[in-house]
Amino acid sequence: MTNRLGQETSPYLLQHKDNPVDWYPWGEEAFEKARGEDKPVLLSVGYSACHWCHVMERESFEDEDTARLMNEHFVNIKVDREERPDVDSIYMSAVQAMTRHGGWPMTVFMTPDGAPFYGGTYFPPVPSRGMPSFKQLLQSLADAYENRRDEVLASADNVREYLQAATSASVPPAGLTEGLLNDAASALVGEVDNRFGGFGGAPKFPQAMNLEILLRHHKRTGDLAALSGLELTCRQMANGGIYDHLGGGFARYSVDAYWLVPHFEKMLYDNAQLARLYLETYQATGDAFYRRIAEETLEYVVRDMTAPEGGFYSAEDADSEGEEGKFYVWTPAEIEAVLEPDEARLAMRYWDVTERGNFEGKNILNVPRPPEVIAEEFGISPEELWEKVQGIRPKLYAKREERVRPGRDEKVLAAWNGLMLRAFALAARVTGREDYRRIAVENATFLLEKLVVDGRLRRSYKDGRARFNGYLEDYACVADGLVELYEATFETRWLASAETLADAILELFWDEEEGVFYDTAADHEELVTRPRDVYDSAAPSGNSVAVDVLLRLSVLLDREDYRSRAEAVLNGLSGAISRVPGGFGRLLSALDFYLATPYEVALIRPAGTPDTDDTLLHAVYSAYLPNKVVAGRAEDDEEAARLIPLLADRPTRGGEPTAYVCVNYACQYPTTDPEELKDQLGIAR
Repeated sequence: MTNRLGQETSPYLLQHKDNPVDWYPWGEEAFEKARGEDKPVLLSVGYSACHWCHVMERESFEDEDTARLMNEHFVNIKVDREERPDVDSIYMSAVQAMTRHGGWPMTVFMTPDGAPFYGGTYFPPVPSRGMPSFKQLLQSLADAYENRRDEVLASADNVREYLQAATSASVPPAGLTEGLLNDAASALVGEVDNRFGGFGGAPKFPQAMNLEILLRHHKRTGDLAALSGLELTCRQMANGGIYDHLGGGFARYSVDAYWLVPHFEKMLYDNAQLARLYLETYQATGDAFYRRIAEETLEYVVRDMTAPEGGFYSAEDADSEGEEGKFYVWTPAEIEAVLEPDEARLAMRYWDVTERGNFEGKNILNVPRPPEVIAEEFGISPEELWEKVQGIRPKLYAKREERVRPGRDEKVLAAWNGLMLRAFALAARVTGREDYRRIAVENATFLLEKLVVDGRLRRSYKDGRARFNGYLEDYACVADGLVELYEATFETRWLASAETLADAILELFWDEEEGVFYDTAADHEELVTRPRDVYDSAAPSGNSVAVDVLLRLSVLLDREDYRSRAEAVLNGLSGAISRVPGGFGRLLSALDFYLATPYEVALIRPAGTPDTDDTLLHAVYSAYLPNKVVAGRAEDDEEAARLIPLLADRPTRGGEPTAYVCVNYACQYPTTDPEELKDQLGIAR
C-alpha cells in the first residue's frame, strides 16, 4: 500500500512511497499526530543521488519488522534535503553538535514540537563497528521516551538552546582590507596538494569556489604558486576518473587523493561551478584544454540534464542496477568488442584499461599518462593521437548508452538552476556560441514563468507544480544568473528581473540585528530556530551569493542601498573569514570585487547593429577580468539608458561601436579600437 509520500513530487520521497513505514512528508499533520499520540518524531533526511540513503532504505525501511517498530513507537517524517534546505541545515547542525560528524542519510529523533534529542547518520541493520543496529536504536529510544522522559526533554532543551545560539554571529569583525583577502588566499594556496592538486587529502572534493580564489589571487598579485595550484588541480581532475571521459561532466567527489575513483553521482551545482571555473581558467591562460572541458561539461548538461521546458534537472545517481558506478566502468573485453583491434589497443593505453582493473576488477576511464608519451609509443603526433581518440569516443559512448542508466532526479531547483544559468551565460560570451545564449535565455524564461508564483520565487518545480517558498540561496542564485544573462544579451528585462529579486532579498531575508541575511523569509513557517548558514558547502551559501550579486547590481544600477547591505555582511563575517577562509570561497570573490573598484564598461553600438558582431565585446571577454561589469545598448535604446546610469549620455563615435571604460565615476577616453580597449582594461596583448 502506498503511504502518504505518494502525493509528493520529489523523486527521493517517491522512492519511499511503497515502504511499509508510515512516512509523512514534513508538515503540521505529522507533528499534530505526534502531539495527539504523545510519540516522538523520527526524521529521516536524504536525497535521491545518495548511495547510503538507498542502502538504508533497502536494509531498514523496506524491512517489515523495522517498519513495525517505527510505526508503533514514532511518527515518521521523510525529507528531501534539496527541497527543504532549512530543515536539513537546522537538524544537521544538531546532529553535528551531538555526534561531532554529519552526513546523509541523516536520522534525527525529536520531541513532538521539533526539538532534537538524538541523532546520527546511517545505522546498520545489525550491530557493526561499535554501532547498534537500527532496530536496537529504535527500541532504546522508544524506551527512553516512555520511561525517562525528563532526561529526553532536558537533552532536547540543551540542543534547542545550542541551535538558537549558533545562529548569532560570534566572531568579531576583522576589517575589510586587502590584507584579509591576501591572507585568506595565501592560506588556500598553502593547502594545495602539490602532487595531485586539490586541497588536502582523501576524500577530495572539487571546491570550485576556493579554486576560483586561487585564480583571482593570481590575477591580483601575480602569485605564480596560485596559478600553478589551480592548473594542476584542473588538469588532474579533468584527466582523472572523477571526470566522465565519454559523456562529459564531473562526479561528486573522489574517494582517493588522486581523483581516480569517484563517488559516481553527478550534481547540477558541481557541474555549473566547474564549467565556469574551466571557462575562466581558459580566459586566464588561453589554453584550449580548459575550454574543451567546459564545453564538454555543458554539452552533458544540455543532453542529459535539461528538461523540455528549459529547466535543468538536479542530479544523476551513482548506482544503476543496484551497483555503484556500473554504468561507467569497462573491461578490456568490452572495449575490444566495440572497436577495431588497433583502436582498442590505443584506447586501453590512453584510458589505462587493464585486465586487473582499478575499481572492483573493472576500469574507470582516466588519463594518467601525458598524451605526448602515448603518442610517441604509437609513433604518431599528439595531434594525430587526439584525432584518433575523438574518433573512438563516440563508439564507446554509443555502446555505453545501451546500458541501464543511473536514476535521474528530475526536480528543478531554483538555486541550482541559477548557478547553471550563470555558467551558460558566461560561456555564451567567452565562446561566442549562440546555442549557449539560447539555452540560457530559455532557462531564465522558464524560471521566471514557472517558478515565480504570485510574485514570490518558489524553490522546486516538478510535474507542473512549483512548490515551497524560495530560500535566500534561490533568490540570490537566480538573480546572479540573470545579471550574467543581461551581460550576455544586453536585454534589460533580465536586469530588471534581477533587481526585483534583489529588492525581495532585502525585504524578506535581512536581519537588522546581526547584519546578515537569514536563509528563510520573514513569513516562513516557524521552525525550532530560524536558520542562517553563512558557510559555503558544495554549493555557495545564500549570504555569499547575495553579497556578490548586490555588489554587481549596485554598480550597474547605482544602488547604494545594495552596496551598504553587502558591505555590512562582508564586515560582519570578516572575522569568520580570517579564521576559516576555506568556508568562504564565494564571499572572498565578493570581497575581491568590493576592494578592487571594478571596471565599468559601457558598449554603445549604432542602431540596428547586433551585439554579437561587436569586436569590442570580444575584446572584453578575451581575457580573465573578474572585477568588471559590462553594459551595452543600441544608440537609440532609451529604456536601457534610463535603467542603467552607466549607459546614459554616451553616443557612438563616428557611427562606430564605441567603448567607455570607467572606474569610480571617472571615465577614460571613448574608443572604437579593440586593442586600445584592451589597454584601458589592463589586458595584456
